[in-house]
Amino acid sequence: MSDIVATNQTILVVGGGISGMTAALEAAEVGKQVILIEKRPFIGGRVSQLYKYFPKLCFPTCGLEINQRRMNANKNITVLTMSEVTNLQGEAGNYTATIKISPRHVNANCTACGACADAVEAEFDNEFNYNMDKRKGAYLAYNMAQPQRYVIDPRMIGTDDAQKAKDACKFDAVDLDMQEETIEVKAGAVVWATGWRPYDANKIQPYGYDRIDNVITSVEFERMMDPFGPTGGKLVRPSDGKEAKNVAFIQCAGSRDRNYLKHCSRICCMASLKQSTYVSEKYGDEAEVSIYYIDIRAIDRFDDFYQRVQDDPNVSFIKSKVANIVENKENGNPTLNGVDTEGYNRYANEHDLVVLAVGMEPSVDKDTFPIEIKVNDEGFIEQDEANGGVFAAGCSSDALDVNRAVQSATASALRAIQVVNRVAQAEG
Repeated sequence: MSDIVATNQTILVVGGGISGMTAALEAAEVGKQVILIEKRPFIGGRVSQLYKYFPKLCFPTCGLEINQRRMNANKNITVLTMSEVTNLQGEAGNYTATIKISPRHVNANCTACGACADAVEAEFDNEFNYNMDKRKGAYLAYNMAQPQRYVIDPRMIGTDDAQKAKDACKFDAVDLDMQEETIEVKAGAVVWATGWRPYDANKIQPYGYDRIDNVITSVEFERMMDPFGPTGGKLVRPSDGKEAKNVAFIQCAGSRDRNYLKHCSRICCMASLKQSTYVSEKYGDEAEVSIYYIDIRAIDRFDDFYQRVQDDPNVSFIKSKVANIVENKENGNPTLNGVDTEGYNRYANEHDLVVLAVGMEPSVDKDTFPIEIKVNDEGFIEQDEANGGVFAAGCSSDALDVNRAVQSATASALRAIQVVNRVAQAEG
C-alpha cells in the first residue's frame, strides 16, 4: 500500500455505503483525489442488502451497478476495503489518518471463479444475510460484490481447509501469508459516512425476539425476499419452513421509547408499508397483513404510497402499541397482546410470522470516534464548526432514507471540496 499518494488536497471518505460512494464520486468527478475506506470486504453498504426501494418498488441493483462502474472507471478514487480509520489527527486542511488494513488472504489475481469456496468445507454465519444462514470459509459476500474478489475467513488460517483453498486456485490468488497493515495518509478534509446499524431487537424483551423463532426483524425479512438470500426468496417461518401468509408488522419496535431508542428513525413506517407488498407479491389474495402502529409517518411523496397500501383489502391497520408477544407452543405462532386504541378493545392475535420494524442507530459508537467531534444524544454527528474539516454524510448525520442520505452525501462532498480548494488557493 506504499504506492498510495495522498496530500492535504486529498479527500478521505470513511465508509463505502451509498453515502460514501456518492461523496467519493461527487468529489472525484470534479477532479479531486479521493481515498475511500470501507470496513467490509465490499462497497455498497446496507443498500446492497435491500430487495426493493420504497416508494417505487424498484431494485437497488441497477443503481448500485451504475455507481460501481463509475467508481471503477474513475482514476481519482482509491478504494481500500477491509480497512478502518484507527486515528485521525490535525485540522481542516491538514489531517493525518492512521488506517488499519485487515488481510483478505486473496490478492488481485482473483478471477472470482469460486474454486476456493468449492474446495473448503468450513462454514460460518453469513453476516450479509444477518446470520440467517451459513457461508463458506472462502466466500464472495454476494454476487455483485465489489471488488469481485473472494475472501478467506481469518478463522480458517492455519487449517487444512485454508490450504485446500490455496491448492484449488489456478491463478495463485490465495495468499495465506498476507498480514495486517497499518498506513498513514494525508487529507485536507474527511467525509464520515459510516452508516447505520439496526437496533438490537434482543433488548426489546416483551417482543420475544430472543426466544420466539417466528419473530424476526425488518432487515431479516428484507433478506428473505432476495432470490439469493437465506431462503432463496421464499417468505417462510424460521421455525418450520411453513409459508408465512399471515404476517404482522410492529411499528416503532424499540423506537420512540425512553427505554430503548428515543428517536424516530423515519424509515420504519415506509419500510413496513413496502414489505407489506412483499406478502401480496408472494401469496396474492391469500396474503393477510396486519400493521400495528402508533402513527404512520409517511409525509410528502410517500403519502400516495401509504394510500395505495391502505386500499389493499388484504392489509389491516391496528392502532396500538403491542404490549407483548407470547408463543403458542402447539403451532409456533406468535400471539400479540394489547389494546386497540381506536376502539379500546383488548386483543390476542395469532400470526404466522411477526416482523419488528427496528430503528436505526449510528454504526460508530459516539465514544469511539478517532477524533474529537460533536455528537448528539442519539449518537449522530452534528453539523458544527468545531468539527473543522470533518463532515458527516448520510446516516452518520441522522436517520435517513436512501434518497435523503444521497442528498446529505452530496452536501458533505461539496463542503469537503471547499476545504481542499481553500488549501490549493493558499498554496498556489
